[in-house]
Amino acid sequence: MDKPQFRYLSHPKLENPVFVEGLPGFGNVGKIAAELLIKFTHAKPFAELYAPSFPDYVIVDSRGICRPPRYEFYATETEKKHFIILVGDAQPSLEDVEAHYELCGEVLSFAEKHGCRFVVTMGGAPTPRSAEEVYVAASSQKLAVETMEKGAILYGKGRIVGATGLLLGLAKKRGLEGLCLLGATTGQRNDRRAAFTVFKLLMKSLGIDIKKDALERLGRKH
Repeated sequence: MDKPQFRYLSHPKLENPVFVEGLPGFGNVGKIAAELLIKFTHAKPFAELYAPSFPDYVIVDSRGICRPPRYEFYATETEKKHFIILVGDAQPSLEDVEAHYELCGEVLSFAEKHGCRFVVTMGGAPTPRSAEEVYVAASSQKLAVETMEKGAILYGKGRIVGATGLLLGLAKKRGLEGLCLLGATTGQRNDRRAAFTVFKLLMKSLGIDIKKDALERLGRKH
């Protein structure tokens, strides 16, 4: 394999889906938040992406069967929104800048092909102590202000590394709108508390209500 390759498992019919990314990163906040979204919406995997720039190891399941690292794309729909959700095993090395640009470009082309015009990326923001705070960066001031009105704090004068930042930046250059939601975390462990806070703000920002009992069930699991 000398370039990224997609593999389709099915071909869902989606209308103007929101693209949501949650890949491994600082405190694994984005990945855990995306997994919460998958569980809440009962999303199903429909495509995979393999690339030579992923780390040189394999994932071994409980049956002893191995596979290379991959990105997985899930599809689902709620009463208000359709979604494509991206999760994965790993990202390319931070030093491999070209690979990051290539993969993010492939992912955005895939999202556009399936009708996505709005992108949400999720990750962790380094803080000296844990706090139930979510920071927002956006493709426009209007979106940033709207998200702040729902409880986010402006993430200003900083950098967002990896796919979480690059996807949003490249999406804007393609004329797409979007948000980046960052949960405050020390990053010393899988921060499920920060991820749950990001998930709740994601739902609020998209106008999706979560019943109290469903929220409590998700919270107990995380």
